[in-house]
Parts: sequence; structure tokens; C-alpha cells
Amino acid sequence: MIQWRDPTCLAALALLPALIAFLVWTAGRRRRDLERFVEASLLPTVAPSLDNRRRRFGAGILVAAAASMVVALGGPQWGFHWQEVTREGIDLMIAIDTSRSMLANDIKPDRLTRAKLGVRSLVDELHGDRVGLVAFAGTAFLQCPLTLDYGVFTQSLEAVEVGLLPKGGTALARAIDAALEGFEGRQGQQQALILITDGEDHDGEVKEAAVRAAERGVKIYTVGLGTTDGELIPQAQGGFVKDRGGKVIKSRLDEETLQTIAVETGGVYLRAADGSFELTELYRDYIGAMEKRELQSSLERRFDHRFQFLLALALLLLVAQAWLGERRSAGRTDRVRWPWRRSGEPT
Repeated sequence: MIQWRDPTCLAALALLPALIAFLVWTAGRRRRDLERFVEASLLPTVAPSLDNRRRRFGAGILVAAAASMVVALGGPQWGFHWQEVTREGIDLMIAIDTSRSMLANDIKPDRLTRAKLGVRSLVDELHGDRVGLVAFAGTAFLQCPLTLDYGVFTQSLEAVEVGLLPKGGTALARAIDAALEGFEGRQGQQQALILITDGEDHDGEVKEAAVRAAERGVKIYTVGLGTTDGELIPQAQGGFVKDRGGKVIKSRLDEETLQTIAVETGGVYLRAADGSFELTELYRDYIGAMEKRELQSSLERRFDHRFQFLLALALLLLVAQAWLGERRSAGRTDRVRWPWRRSGEPT
């Protein structure tokens, strides 16, 4: 069975009739131009070496060469061999804050939406790394286990929203612990956590959680969303979130806490307060440079490419077309005997 690397290229075969029509049109135009120049009965005398059969045969060769090149561009494959494929990378866990403060719009369109857009861009940079997702607010849970299937991860990311967890608030320690559990108990230098939040911690245990991560060798890269001046938190029914005294609440970025987590674990703190949210640069400069380990080794079936034969055929046809020409060779202008003609048949 033939497989195709890029079957869309085969659509160009539909242009071959246009090429044939063009060659027929040019041949007719050339014939009419000759008839204007000289009488048809005098043509053998004026141009004795001209051979219309050679011209038609050359045009056919040209069409065959074009067809061969188009089919070669489609990347035909048949036959296969088994190849051992080893995937190397790191285990990357991403924790996203889903507390109500992530609805603040000091980063447009709002903190949570901006965070999801940044993570989606980051996933496009991953090649061979396993990635997992933790959603957290007042508690935390593993939204997506570590996986090499980036499509599944993206679907889990789209499901993250404010109110996903029943308990409000922001518990950074629970987010870190959930990520550590998601690493499946492995230890080493091939694990990283990206913690995306406004940094307002409400459980007071984040330093202890950072120490546990450092002991496991997990680097935490913290990303702070928001401004230190703070922003009001909108409510779905209109207005803004208020405290028990009726005063509106401002959500402020707590950079000190996030910097402490990053320093404790050997990671880096990234501030996204000005709308710049370059997770891709964070990955390229720091996470992607981490020591990698073998994540998966398997035997995969690889189809054999066969386009080389078609390209070689096209090249030979073009050389033959150029060599054939349109005129009989010297010494054979009176009579050309074609191999497919029977003896005695007029030329």
C-alpha cells in the first residue's frame, strides 16, 4: 500500500491537461507561422531536417517528466522498516491560579485568560517534554497528568476557569504539593514547575512547600500576574467583590512571595504586570536548557521514501527530451526510420 507524505501536492496533476493544451496550442501556432512564411509543398526543401514526429514525441516526454516530478513531490512511500525511537526531555508541570482574583483586568483581557494564552504558546515550544497541569485556588488538584500528548493537555487547559474549584482563596503550598505528587515520585534534575498566580497566598505554608520542592530537586519558575497597585475584582452579576465590611477588594501582586519561592528552589521569577508574558523565552533560556532524561523508548514503523526513483526518471526524461531535439541528425535528413514503424511504411 502506498503512503503519501504530502498528498496535497498530487492536486497539481490537474494542471497536466493545461500543459498538454498549451503544447498543442504552441505547436499549432508554430505551424501557422511556417505556413505564412513558406508554402507547405516547399517546406521539405526549405527545412529538410525538421521532424514533426520528433517534436510531438518530445512534448510527450516533457509531459511525462512533469507528471513524475509532481508525484515525487507527493512523497510516495511503500515498504517499511522498524526503528527504535528514544524520546528525551524533562517533566514540566504548570500550575495555574483559578481564584476569583484572576478575573482582574489589570492585564488584558484578564489575568486568567492571559495566563492560558501564554501557556498555549509555551506548549508549541515543547518537543519531547512531558507536560502536566495543576489547577488551584483554596485547594489544588491535578487537572492533567504528565503526558506527551499535547492535544490532550490543551483540552485540559481550555477547561480551566474561575470557579473550577469549590474552595476560594489562593493556596500556593497546595499547588506546589499537588505538582510534586504529579511527578510520580521521581527525583532528579529533570523536573520543573511553572507557577502562574498573582502571588496572594492565604494559607501561610508556602515556604515549607518550597523547601520540599528544593529537596526533591524540582525547580519552580514563578510567574506573577497583576500590578503591585492592585485592581478591583469584577463579579459575574456586575459590580466588584467586597469584604464583609462592604469595601471593595483590590487584588495586588505579591512579588516578594514569588521571588522567595523561585530563589529557594533555584528557579526564576518572571513578572507579567506590563502585559508581557513571554513563557516561550522562559522555556528557551532556562527550562529547555535543563538536563534531559529518556522518557520513552519504543519500536516504530517507518515507511521507506521512494520519491528518489521518480525524480531520477523525470531527470532522465528531461535529458532525453533535450537530446532528441526537433531535427534529424546530419546525414539522415532524407529519411528517418523510427523503431516502431514497419518496413516499407512511409516516413
